[in-house]
Amino acid sequence: MNMTAKTRHTGSVAIVDIRGRIVLGEECASLGKLMSDLLGKGHNKILLNLADVHRVDTAGLAHIMSGLTSARKHKGDLKLLNPAKDLQSVLEITRMLSVLDICYDEAAAIESFAQSAGGTH
Repeated sequence: MNMTAKTRHTGSVAIVDIRGRIVLGEECASLGKLMSDLLGKGHNKILLNLADVHRVDTAGLAHIMSGLTSARKHKGDLKLLNPAKDLQSVLEITRMLSVLDICYDEAAAIESFAQSAGGTH
C-alpha cells in the first residue's frame, strides 16, 4: 500500500496522519516534500501520526530524521505519534529513540509542543 498523508492543524501543531508505508522511492519523496512544504509555510511543530503505517525502511527513517533536523532548524520540533510496535523496536535498535519524542496520546503530544518550546531543542 502506497503512502497517503492528510494534514490537519490543532493550534500551532500540524498533525500529519500517514497511512501505508514509508519506503525508498515515491513515499520518501512525498514525505520529504510534505515536511518541506509545512516548514515553508511556517508550520514548525509537526506531529507524524504513524498509527496506520505498516512499514518503514532505512530510507524512511532517514527522511523522518531529516524532518526532525529541518524542524529544529526552523525553531520547531517533530514528534511521532502511535508508532507500531515493530517500528518502535527499530527506533530503539537504531538509538533514534534518544533523539525522537514518541507519544501515544494525541492531546498530550500537542501539549508537549508547548512544553518543549521552552526547552533546549
